[in-house]
Amino acid sequence: MADTMMIARAGEAAMSGVSLVNMLNDLMNQVLAALSTGGVIVTSHMLGAGKAEEARSSAKQLIVMACGVSLFLMIFMFFLRRPALSLFFGNIEADVMENAILYLIITAFSFPCMGLYNACAALFRAMGNTGVTFRVSLLVNLINVTGNAVCILGLHMGVAGVALPTLLARGTGGFLLYLSLKNKENVIYLSKEKFHFNLEVIKDILRIGIPSGLENGFFQLGKLMTVSFVSTFGTVQIAANGIANNLDSLGCLIGSPMILAMLTVAGRCAGAGDLKQVNHYVKKLLRITYLASGILNAVILLSLNWLLALYSVSAETAKLSYSLVMIHNGIAIILWPAAFVLPAALRACKDVRFVMVTISFSMWAFRVGLGYILGVILGLGAIGIWLAMLADWVFRAACFIGRYVRGKWKLKVKSEHERLDIT
Repeated sequence: MADTMMIARAGEAAMSGVSLVNMLNDLMNQVLAALSTGGVIVTSHMLGAGKAEEARSSAKQLIVMACGVSLFLMIFMFFLRRPALSLFFGNIEADVMENAILYLIITAFSFPCMGLYNACAALFRAMGNTGVTFRVSLLVNLINVTGNAVCILGLHMGVAGVALPTLLARGTGGFLLYLSLKNKENVIYLSKEKFHFNLEVIKDILRIGIPSGLENGFFQLGKLMTVSFVSTFGTVQIAANGIANNLDSLGCLIGSPMILAMLTVAGRCAGAGDLKQVNHYVKKLLRITYLASGILNAVILLSLNWLLALYSVSAETAKLSYSLVMIHNGIAIILWPAAFVLPAALRACKDVRFVMVTISFSMWAFRVGLGYILGVILGLGAIGIWLAMLADWVFRAACFIGRYVRGKWKLKVKSEHERLDIT
């Protein structure tokens, strides 16, 4: 969010380039997050079953896998930066493309740091130690925001001025969390013993990570396609879409951590085979999410004009941004927790295939298919794309509520608990 807000002062072409690349970077992050999801669920189940040694082994496997995959993504995006941008966003304006390429070159080098950070943070959440990740996250954001202010407002470095602080912040965060995991006072810690690949643990992580990765990948690819639709509507709509995405992420500040909390808490209860506790904490976390997210989004909507003034964009861009944020944050109060937090409970119980199929179908049918009809064919532009997103939320929420109420996830929990008891 800081990147897009600061770069707005360098012009709408620079801001558009950054916002487009951030969508592509989000795809990379979702792939890495899928591995972390697999790792945190496997580790949480092991801790819930009282198998601390096995949990430490899975932690090593997760970190090595995350670093390897993120290194591959860095190399891939660095050498194929221009074809990738052209593939996803088509024939965008030349000045937007040049800004996007520069931003992508620099941020691609942060992928290994991002992979390490995600993996280590997931392990701390599995231990229930969120204090470490919170403090490191504060430092990371402080470095990013301060660096942006110095490089953009002071040194007038343009796109490089937001990319370099991002690289520095991610590198610092990954390094500090990795060092923190070496503390033997943690339930899960990294020892100096020689690393050996454990195929059983890797398979267990991938059984969750691959469906989650496909789900996240399809979801982010769908979002990229909708952004590619928007990129044909002109710089004003690209900029407004980028601003709205920023403010929407602000509205998810509570909901997104609750997804991670749901994975950890429900995963620990599932590992212990305690169905009543799973049900209790799922309902409790959903209630907290609805209440806190409702308050936060209401505050954002009431202060929206002031927030938009921070971006220093044209009146036309600000007006469209206002409409998009009202659509997203207004409906998010009702639908977002059921559409995004509840499926995390199903993943924690290893009901990952249903979640993958539901999210993938909904994305392509509604966000992409209906979005193309409303936004491109019917000429509603970005407004049509965002209305299609609401249809996606309705479908997701209905499917996940139905799946949870029917209780098929309970069979997954019983089966996994029996497997852990045997091993």
